[in-house]
Amino acid sequence: MDADAVVVGAGLAGLVATCELADAGRSVVLLDQESEANLGGQAWWSFGGLFLVDSPEQRRMGISDSLELAWQDWQGTAGWDRLTNPDGSPGPDHWGQQWGRAYVEWAAGEKRSWLRERGISFFPVVGWAERGDGTSGGHGNSVPRFHIPWGTGTGVVAPFEQRVRDHIAAGRVIYRPRHRVDQLVRSSGVVTGVRGSVLAPDSSPRGVASNRDVEGEFEYGGQAVVVTSGGIGGNHDLVRANWPQRLGEAPTDMLTGVPAYVDGRMLAITEAAGGAVVNRDRMWHYVEGVRNWDPVWPGHAIRILAGPSAMWFDGRGDRLPAPYFPGFDTLGTLDHLQHTGVEHSWFILNRALAGKEFALSGSEQNLDLTQRRYRDVLKRPITAVQPSVQAFLDHGEDWLTADTIGELVAKMNELTPHAPLDPAHIERQIVERDRQVDNAYTKDAQVAAIRVARGYRGDKLTKRAFPLHRILDPKRGPLVAVRLRVLSRKTLGGLHTDLTGRVLDPLGEPVPGLYAAGEVSGFGGGGVHGYRALEGTFVGGCLFSGRAAGRAAAAATA
Repeated sequence: MDADAVVVGAGLAGLVATCELADAGRSVVLLDQESEANLGGQAWWSFGGLFLVDSPEQRRMGISDSLELAWQDWQGTAGWDRLTNPDGSPGPDHWGQQWGRAYVEWAAGEKRSWLRERGISFFPVVGWAERGDGTSGGHGNSVPRFHIPWGTGTGVVAPFEQRVRDHIAAGRVIYRPRHRVDQLVRSSGVVTGVRGSVLAPDSSPRGVASNRDVEGEFEYGGQAVVVTSGGIGGNHDLVRANWPQRLGEAPTDMLTGVPAYVDGRMLAITEAAGGAVVNRDRMWHYVEGVRNWDPVWPGHAIRILAGPSAMWFDGRGDRLPAPYFPGFDTLGTLDHLQHTGVEHSWFILNRALAGKEFALSGSEQNLDLTQRRYRDVLKRPITAVQPSVQAFLDHGEDWLTADTIGELVAKMNELTPHAPLDPAHIERQIVERDRQVDNAYTKDAQVAAIRVARGYRGDKLTKRAFPLHRILDPKRGPLVAVRLRVLSRKTLGGLHTDLTGRVLDPLGEPVPGLYAAGEVSGFGGGGVHGYRALEGTFVGGCLFSGRAAGRAAAAATA
């Protein structure tokens, strides 16, 4: 044995699992196919939002939350419908539901203090993501729960990266970048190590696609192997192969929200060693994707995190029905749009709304938060347009501006000539909406939703929900249209694991010596989120499942 444990993947879940193992006195070999520049993986690039329940930040914002309400929201969002097999045995959703309950309890309990112990603190205003499908027991967050960490995802990764580096310096962790695992080694039914290829050095910056030139081979043995290799979002072929028919046809024109190394390779490799993959058809892709004007990885796209006011039109020019408003129901909107026959959609609004209500996903798009420039963060509500948003308005291929609807639609049609829009049809729908904002009463569901958002102190203070006004008000112009496309992001199914992170075989029995955590395990149990997510649960899922698997592997190798 080369170490007590081998961890495959140096993203956030892998770092957390490695910390737990090494903190418990275990020796660890940490492997990753990418260079050291990519330590921390996809989480480093993320906005880093974290789902917390009944936090001090919520209470200061006047939010009343509870474990019971959060669990109601989680269950209504997950929609688990595979809890038992036909023979009555536990089905593919059994462990996902167990993980879901454990995660919500953690979010309502120890999670915040555990993060604070590691130096992670939060922006005081809590965000309201996935506001829901309009039903009390269905999808969505009944209250704001999206806690933004100072430092964004980069700041969440930092303490775990530093702890791993401390263990490397102390000799407890052997870190081997550019080591791609190609096989899990089994002996008498027990996973005892890994074999793979040593890839040629690559000095590419973080996130840039690296070479796959093989220079040699390796093999490492351990009492436990923990797979933390991430999802499939960078592999469009795998995304399309697993695309569920219930969401219509898979997009032919899909943008990429994750680096190329998020390739899903370890799923098949782990299956070959006896592990089971469940809920392959569950995935989480955004429909507010825009091509990055300054890309890092191939097809690099950014998600617009929109407030509630932008009007959303499908590719035929029809306004989306309730509840498919910006920030309300990601998967429901994807389902709706994929059945329209046109793969893109449009936001139409004005510059005032784009400046106040548009934020962009990613640590690099929010440098004031990432670099903890507190004074710049305080300037956000009084800044007409955030610098990152202005850069997209100036350079983004999907972003258009004009003074009139006729001029704007002409530019839209030039960008998408295969799906021409009728300017009169677009203008009529905007005028109809604008007539609804002049008094306190409305039959427009989106206008009513904006008023609800304005009732939340956090949305009002930050101008996240900007005061209601006519989109066609020339004082708020010019008009803005943004073409939106599907952006690949998260895997919600994955390796089937029990609550300790042990990988299960097709019969539901643990594969000896094998553990998994993070996105490759559907963030726990092969489906902690079920069909949908509440947001703030992906980075948190890496933390929670990485901690569980690391602790269990440490106990098993004592």
